[in-house]
Amino acid sequence: MTPTLSTQALVLHTTAYSESSVIAKIFTRQLGVRSYILKGVRKGGGRTKQNLLQPLSYLDLVVYNNPKTQLNYLKEIAPHRAAQPGAAPDALDEMSRHALRFFMTELLYKTLREEEPMPDLFDYVVEALNVQGSRSMSHLPVTFMLSVSRHLGIEPLDNYSSREPLFDMQSGRYQYAGSTTLDRSTSLLLHSFLQALHEGSPVPVATLAQRTELINRLLEYFQMHLSEFRNFKSHEILHTVLQ
Repeated sequence: MTPTLSTQALVLHTTAYSESSVIAKIFTRQLGVRSYILKGVRKGGGRTKQNLLQPLSYLDLVVYNNPKTQLNYLKEIAPHRAAQPGAAPDALDEMSRHALRFFMTELLYKTLREEEPMPDLFDYVVEALNVQGSRSMSHLPVTFMLSVSRHLGIEPLDNYSSREPLFDMQSGRYQYAGSTTLDRSTSLLLHSFLQALHEGSPVPVATLAQRTELINRLLEYFQMHLSEFRNFKSHEILHTVLQ
């Protein structure tokens, strides 16, 4: 008999399978990214409701765990006890949260491979989902990308100095000049965000245009250093709602 395992999980992506089922790619705390078949989800009156499978839905699962196959079945699925809804946010806040959630989901879906558990990253994502306040949300895309890059082993090296003030995207470090360096102001903003992450200094004050430029350049950085990172889309919506 295939053994089972209990784990917390976050939904990354679903694909229709047969007439009534789906295949869900799920980021589990215990096993890392795994794919599971959920039977009867798309059938009216099915035991599992499809609204449980929204992007980054926070779940408690009992899964069949056969290491010899890449596609297992889910035995039990339920909302995580800490994922109960609170007070309803206003419409603008809700729009921002949806945009952020899709951005975070797409970044994880396109960077995480089905290899090994990453419980520290899982816990960070759960914490990021609970960020409150418009200013915190507006800066979350940058801090989220930098935190994910650290867990993936491609985090920019923060060796910023007056002698090496420009961040070079190809080498992943600051230097004096180069063909793939960011401009001076964007390099300085990246340095400030890295300081905030590692040294606990305040998150830098930045305009929408400055944050947009940094996000776009970081997406290029991910593409340079992760061979399968392509065709990222959700940041285009994000820029329109995070003022």
